[in-house]
Amino acid sequence: MSEVRHKVFISYHHDDQDEVEEFIETFDHERKVFITRALGVGMEQDIIDSDDTDYVMRRIRELYLKDSTVTIVLIGKCTWARRYVDWEVQASLRHGERVTPNGLLGIKLPNYKNNGNPDRLNMNLKQDEKQEDCYARVINYPKRKDTLAYLIEDAIHARTSRAPLIMNPRDRFKYNKTCP
Repeated sequence: MSEVRHKVFISYHHDDQDEVEEFIETFDHERKVFITRALGVGMEQDIIDSDDTDYVMRRIRELYLKDSTVTIVLIGKCTWARRYVDWEVQASLRHGERVTPNGLLGIKLPNYKNNGNPDRLNMNLKQDEKQEDCYARVINYPKRKDTLAYLIEDAIHARTSRAPLIMNPRDRFKYNKTCP
């Protein structure tokens, strides 16, 4: 019996391109944990060239998120500073009567050195010990296929079971932040 491979949207900062491509090669192509959907994988720059955030958000949803069930944010040195990451996470968390949010999972890349997570991802993590649960999860770079597969399944389950915990304010980055 073959395992189900879910379509996963990968959100990342293009400065981490080599590590992102290695992650995709390892867990999509070799170990077949998921099927990749991503904006700009294998490309040098953002491919939706516009400063109109509503247009960009609509295009992200139409072209990349519409058939994915989980968004994985690959967190590197400056991922927290990128407006496209903020926009992709916001589009992923959108939900309503006819729209189911994507599950949300953050994965720290090997170059992550406590640089911080994207703000919108942080909003969906536990804020203190008193909080019982949260929508998203963040993990260190996985070494095992079954660990990642389990967390993708958990994120899919969260789309309904933890959806009321989603924090997704309308405000979004207008510009990239400065990363040292």
